[in-house]
Amino acid sequence: MYSFEILEVNDPRWEEIIKTSYIYDFHHTAFYHKIDNQYRSILFLAQDEQDFLAMPLVLRPIEGTDLFDLTSVYGYCGPITNKADFCFSDSFLAFFKERFDTYCLNNNIVSAFSRLHSLIDQQSAFVNFGDIQHVNKTISIDLTLSPEEQRKQYRKSNKSEINQLRNKGFYVEEVRRTEDIDRFIEIYYETMDRVNATPYYYFTKEYFHEFLANTQFESKLLVAKYEGSIVAGAIFTATDKIMQYHLAGTTEEFIRLTPMKLVLDEARLLGNRLGLEYLHLGGGVGGSDDDSLFRFKSGFSKDFKQFSVWKYIVDPTTYDMLVEKNDVQDKESNFFPLYRS
Repeated sequence: MYSFEILEVNDPRWEEIIKTSYIYDFHHTAFYHKIDNQYRSILFLAQDEQDFLAMPLVLRPIEGTDLFDLTSVYGYCGPITNKADFCFSDSFLAFFKERFDTYCLNNNIVSAFSRLHSLIDQQSAFVNFGDIQHVNKTISIDLTLSPEEQRKQYRKSNKSEINQLRNKGFYVEEVRRTEDIDRFIEIYYETMDRVNATPYYYFTKEYFHEFLANTQFESKLLVAKYEGSIVAGAIFTATDKIMQYHLAGTTEEFIRLTPMKLVLDEARLLGNRLGLEYLHLGGGVGGSDDDSLFRFKSGFSKDFKQFSVWKYIVDPTTYDMLVEKNDVQDKESNFFPLYRS
């Protein structure tokens, strides 16, 4: 017997579902859905006796209309399950799609989009259910390998520069004090200024403090220090199997010495001690496999993962009407949904 329901972000069962998933990341949690955006987040949940398929999405109004579309939080999300894979029966997947469609059409939802997770093989959940587009590669460090085997995958120059940083007196600590978090926030903002980041990336100070204090997943602020002062740092998260590199920054004064390399080197050792399986570093800026950020991250591992997105038009007639209404010129663009381009 199949069942289907919608869970709201404040429903405690949301976290129960996440915690019983075979593999998940902090992007799936109710806490992150509350802090990431101001819209309504919902969890689509279908169950087949003991097994479940769940997909968190964010409901956005389409400006100037009484219509909506669905998107995912920023980061790596997509569906989750308590099974080791997404090999459900055809009838169950058809049931999930049919109930998903019905909910969307009854609630004026035109389309759905989700960034998928590079470490979770989710694509079989979307058989005859929208389109999967491969975007770029992300980089992961295999924490099931010994620290020595992990280090063998480093770019030669990385090994040398990390050793030099230690020899010069740089070291890494985990910090929790308010003044240390505030100093990291200053460095993060300085970094965003230096790279001309869009306003989205200027998270509030409250965001950082709430993120590091949350109780739904572990979060660690690792900082590089030199002569007792913080010169670089990064927030890492830890769920059941995945350690994620989230937000990072380095002071202008020390940018050429790249103390972030020492932070990442210590982070993967922490991941080993926590018994995690992956340290996911993410990819380049804007889907690039050839920018400076991607080259920096790929100096730590050649374990490249495929990052993909899911695109689904629920109501093609209304979708096309919105595209025409918004006078979209490039109808061959990969941007989705087109009416928001």
